[in-house]
This record gives sequence, structure tokens and C-alpha cells, in this order.
Amino acid sequence: MSAGRVGGGTGSTLVTGRLLRLPGGRVSLRVGPRSVLVGAIAAAVVVAGALVSLTTGAFPLTLPEVGETLVGQGSRATEFVVLDQRLPRLVLAILVGAALAVSGAVLQSLSRNPLGSPDVIGFTTGASTGALVAIVALGAGTLGTSLGALVGGLLTALLVVALSAGRGTQGLRMVLIGIGIGAALLAVNSWLITTAVLQTAVEAQTWLLGDLGNRGWPQILALAAAVAVLLPLPFGMARRLALIELGDRPAGALGVDVGRTRTILLLGAVALAAAATAAAGPIPFLALAAPQIARSLTRAATPVLVPSALVGAALLVVSDLAVTRLFSPVPLPVGVATGLIGGLYLVALLVRLWRGSTT
Repeated sequence: MSAGRVGGGTGSTLVTGRLLRLPGGRVSLRVGPRSVLVGAIAAAVVVAGALVSLTTGAFPLTLPEVGETLVGQGSRATEFVVLDQRLPRLVLAILVGAALAVSGAVLQSLSRNPLGSPDVIGFTTGASTGALVAIVALGAGTLGTSLGALVGGLLTALLVVALSAGRGTQGLRMVLIGIGIGAALLAVNSWLITTAVLQTAVEAQTWLLGDLGNRGWPQILALAAAVAVLLPLPFGMARRLALIELGDRPAGALGVDVGRTRTILLLGAVALAAAATAAAGPIPFLALAAPQIARSLTRAATPVLVPSALVGAALLVVSDLAVTRLFSPVPLPVGVATGLIGGLYLVALLVRLWRGSTT
């Protein structure tokens, strides 16, 4: 993170990206025009994807027909297609994409590591383990599976934080411990599926693929409530998150309660990832890629949470639209698509990091 000093003496201004330290010790976090532009473009992509998603498919509809259906004046056929099939999938894609992207942005910022996303450091895998325990061992339904995923993600986060406590917690140490715990939990997940009866194993394996289909409005409304409660938390603490990214000592010197802020943000980010996983199953690599794409496009030196949320929603809407239209009539689960794309992105990221460390 580059920094420069403008002016001199007691009236100097420290500029770090868009984080400004003003005379008298006050700090201002300004939103740059590129962040606004990137957010607007991502929002436009979401709207365009929504229009295409609602009007195309095996049962094509016009925009007026969709509009009439949304206001309760459509036929039974259009109500079934729009309200029961396409709209739930679209709303779920927007909510899951935004939740995972913000979760990834917060965790990458707290760990000061581009690999510090919930799917890489095991939090999403822990949520999957909790859901599988609920499905396989307890025979739980939709609500029980969602609660299991939430509990599993939170317990995994607590374990990672506890084992990485001490020197280096927020850097490579936390990432490596999270990767190790995630690998162990993958083995547990495989064991749970292997020991389950056939029907339960098929149900569990299907859930693990990560899909936006066959989700009802109760699940979507539950996720919407979780997102409505949890998203304002990192948005409201964005200034403190940016200061913590500068380092614990500088943040403390500027009046941030680092320990309390880090704990609140960590729990909020894990809860967002777990809630998204509970609703749609594991969606790989979205939390890794979306925040970095947003930050690269905005060229910001500080976290850009709103653009990250919009980019995450746009990526998942477009990905789901692609798998449902290109592989019709038997669409691929969207988790397969994001896993393929995200795996290639991870390889490119590791190559870039390796080249940067050798120059």
C-alpha cells in the first residue's frame, strides 16, 4: 500500500490510497469516482442479467408479461415460471453473491492476505461439514441443514482463530492453518457421505455441489433477513477496517479498538459466508475473486465493500445465467462453474504472488 505525504509541519496530510489523515488527527475515508463507476457498472450487469434471466429460457416471456406477473396480473403459467422458478433463483444469486463477496473482502483485509477468503481458509468447508452432520447424522430438513451450516462455519472460524492466535495471526499463519483445517474437514465430509445410506448420500452430495435451484422462498427470505442484519455491520465499520489494514499499531494510535473491531468484523464475515452457504451450498472461489476484482478495477488502496458486493452479485448472476442457458435442459450447478473459473483464477493469483516475491 503506497503512501505519500503532502504539505509539511503540523498541517501535513497523510495520503494512503483514499485514506486521508487530516490536521488534528482526524481521518476521512473518501469514496473515489472509480469506485462509484465500478459499482454502477456492476449494478447495471446485475440488472441486465436479471432481465435476461426472467425473460429467456424454455418458456420465453416478454418484459411486459414479466412486469404484469410481478404485480399480480399474470396468468397461472407465467406466475409459475416467474415467481416459482426464475425469480427465486435470481434473488438468491444476488444475495449469495453479495454476502460471499463482502465476507471475502473483510477477511482478506483482516488477514492482509489475498488468500484470506472463507472458502480458502476453511470456513465454508466448516459450514459444509455442519450441514452434512445435520443431513446425514440427524436427518435434518431445510431449517436444520441451514442451522448446521451456520454452526459449522462459526465453530471452524473459532478453531482457526484459536490455533493461529499469537504472533502472525493475521497473516500467512492464519491462512495456512485455515487451509490445513479445511483439508481435514474435507476428509470428514467424504467420510460422512461414504457412511450414509444411499438416498441420504445422494442428497448430501447434491447439496455439496452448490446450486441455486430448488430453493424455496422461506430459505431466500431467511438469507435476506441475515444479509439485512449482517451487511450493515462491515459497511458501518469500513473506516476502522481500512485503518486496521494499515497495521494494528497505526490503527490503535488513531483511536481504533483493534481487538474488539477485529472480533466483530470476523464474526460478521463468517456469519455472512455461513448464511450464504446454508442457503445455496458451497459456491467456490466467489469470495476469493470478487473482492480482488473490485479492488483492482477501483484501484483502491483500502477495502471497497459496496463495489465488492455488487461485483459478487454480478458474477454469480452471470455465472448462473450461463449454466442454465448453455446447458439446458439439464443445467450444471453453479458451484461447478464457479469452481472451474475460480480454480483458474487461484492459479493465476498464486503465479502472480510468486513472481512478486521473487522480484
